[in-house]
Amino acid sequence: MVPKALNSLLIVLEVLLIFNLLIVVHELGHFLAARWRGLVIDEFGIWFGKPIWRKKLGGVWFSLGSIPAGGFVKLPQLAPMEAIEGETEEREEPLPPITPLDKMIVAFAGPVFSFLLAVVMAAIVWGVGKPVHEYDQTTVIGFVKPGGPADRAGLRPGDKILEVDGKAVDRFTGPLHSVTWRVVRSEGDTIAFKVEREGKTLTIDSGWDREEAPGWKRKSLRKVLIGPRLVPSVGKVAAGSAAETAGVKSGDVITSVNGTPVEDLGKFYEVLETSAAKPLELTLKREPGETKITLPALPVVEGAKSPDLGISWGRLTLTHPSPGEQIADAVMTIRNMLDALFSPKSDVKAQHFSGPVGILKAYYSLFDSEQGWRLALAFSVFFNVNLALFNMLPFPVLDGGHITMALIESIRRKPMSGKILEGMQTACAIAVMMFLAYVTFFDVSDFFSPRKAVPTGLKAPATEAVSAPVPEKATAPEQAK
Repeated sequence: MVPKALNSLLIVLEVLLIFNLLIVVHELGHFLAARWRGLVIDEFGIWFGKPIWRKKLGGVWFSLGSIPAGGFVKLPQLAPMEAIEGETEEREEPLPPITPLDKMIVAFAGPVFSFLLAVVMAAIVWGVGKPVHEYDQTTVIGFVKPGGPADRAGLRPGDKILEVDGKAVDRFTGPLHSVTWRVVRSEGDTIAFKVEREGKTLTIDSGWDREEAPGWKRKSLRKVLIGPRLVPSVGKVAAGSAAETAGVKSGDVITSVNGTPVEDLGKFYEVLETSAAKPLELTLKREPGETKITLPALPVVEGAKSPDLGISWGRLTLTHPSPGEQIADAVMTIRNMLDALFSPKSDVKAQHFSGPVGILKAYYSLFDSEQGWRLALAFSVFFNVNLALFNMLPFPVLDGGHITMALIESIRRKPMSGKILEGMQTACAIAVMMFLAYVTFFDVSDFFSPRKAVPTGLKAPATEAVSAPVPEKATAPEQAK
């Protein structure tokens, strides 16, 4: 068994490896295109900071920095960057001019390489499978908070949600076609839920709540305080735990505790809390029939309501979406996020997006989950598409800005003034850095936010991650208390 500290170190190394791979491949696209078009290349660097290795080969400096945070290519002919990067080369002769087409090809190559990497990773996911948690594959309500907006409106446990705010849903959480996203994205005073109840289709208008948050935290988004039905199915059993010792196995479904039927996790933990420090007789649904086992009396950790059984709830299944489906979902997710950001009535603001810190945190959480490498690979498909599209925005210092300025140059038939171009790039670079600092502030504040208490032994299901941009969302167990 790997010690916790060593396991955390391995996860950090995995996060740095995949994050740097995604950035370096993007920069490699610029480098190879610049070589092809004959541009002057000052330096191709992997990582930043003081170089720990640097060598000049074929007129180009290659370097390895001391800060593992991506890479860069210095292309002085593409745009004057002295005000941002500083003068890096003393030149005996002026730089030869390049055509607007050269600039467009070199700028476009970075997003193209990011997109191609997304396609390659999507093909791998197609082959090895994408883990999907069973709790993500339902829209049946299992929990309605008493006195909450949904409760006041008349939503009930057992209702199957078909539409939210006029949009069809097929899962509870996530950035696409989900109940939580449609609630967050709603803009009216009420939210219409179309549900199936006892064979009938009903439309129920629910109000919504929003928690007050201090200024250093992201503002809370809309909630109706419901959760999905969480069947007490066993996902993973911790080695050496009480559950493993008693004979609980992955794939079991607990149907009763001490003779009391339990249909969902909420009911299971209600019974567990009333039976603390007593032996537990569990009835398990296990092929080909049922099995009964007895758990000995377990101590309750101080501050917890129930003993730690060592069970991660919910089973993972592997799906095999085609590369086209994965790319389309990534594009649609980004579209939905930006649509929410720029809608004047939306609650989603810039502070709900994540920067590098939030992305690294998301990768860490994925790698730390069951089937973590598959989850991280699937997330990387989205991240690469996001990286490609973000860099195509028509702002100076971004690839799309270089393409835009090259188009203007081709129309004017002369380059833009160096001073004007440098001023525009400097202003845009400052704006980008300010935005990153802004979202990073909230990313860091998340580390100091108190976690909501969940029943001991109940681990959050490894839901599909949504990266930068990403709105705040609650995991299923947080709503199922």
